[in-house]
Amino acid sequence: MARSGNAASSHRDRRKRRGGSSSGPAEGRRPEPAEGAIIIFAKAPVPGAVKTRMCPPLAPDEAASLHGSLVMDAVERTRSLRGFDVFLACTPGMDHPFFQTLAARYRIHLCDQAGEDLGQRMDHALTAILTRGYAYALLAGTDIPNLSALHYQRAKALLQTTDVVLGPTEDGGYYLVGAKHPVPALFADIAWSTGSVLAQSRARAEQAGLVVGLLDPERDLDTFDDVQSFLHEDAGRGKPSLSTRTGNVLHTLIQRHGNASPE
Repeated sequence: MARSGNAASSHRDRRKRRGGSSSGPAEGRRPEPAEGAIIIFAKAPVPGAVKTRMCPPLAPDEAASLHGSLVMDAVERTRSLRGFDVFLACTPGMDHPFFQTLAARYRIHLCDQAGEDLGQRMDHALTAILTRGYAYALLAGTDIPNLSALHYQRAKALLQTTDVVLGPTEDGGYYLVGAKHPVPALFADIAWSTGSVLAQSRARAEQAGLVVGLLDPERDLDTFDDVQSFLHEDAGRGKPSLSTRTGNVLHTLIQRHGNASPE
């Protein structure tokens, strides 16, 4: 698609649409604006509101501790990336102390999730960020313990030849969605939290004439069985993919609950 104006003016226009930076060097030496954006969807680690499918056998505070560790991992693993601005899309709201602490520690941008269901919230977040002038945006959740910078780099590469990129989960959903322009059709009439999310999303993309690229599938942690399966798979990789913090949390939960399963 042709661009209007020269490259320099287009670059300046993108920067203006994105708005000011929350921090940076002295006036006159501002960093170049990032080409792309990463949006991490996260809930505050409130006991009884996160990882509820793991309770029982986990207690609500154990589930919240695990969730909080996964959110921190998701943020920390973007720090080695260059060419991206990182946004944390928060619920119940970005004023929660947990999110404020993350923003201060990692110098990331906070925004609130908006919408009645997951599809509306993802559509709103992608559209809001892309209309700031980024060339592409990658949106990911926090349920994949081994989500790394490499996943984002591969997604960026796939978007060079596709309209949309999806990262499938083994239970039929997806852990990442990326696009170069708003794609509301991708999120319409999807049976969220079912094993058909990925298939339905690909069908919506095909109906809209969008070319979809796929990342490698990954296991997300929704149930306690997922925790046990993931640790078994991770041990077989040779080089563990977990952070020390989350690894300690998961192994502690296994020691406490063993092969327990919900009654």
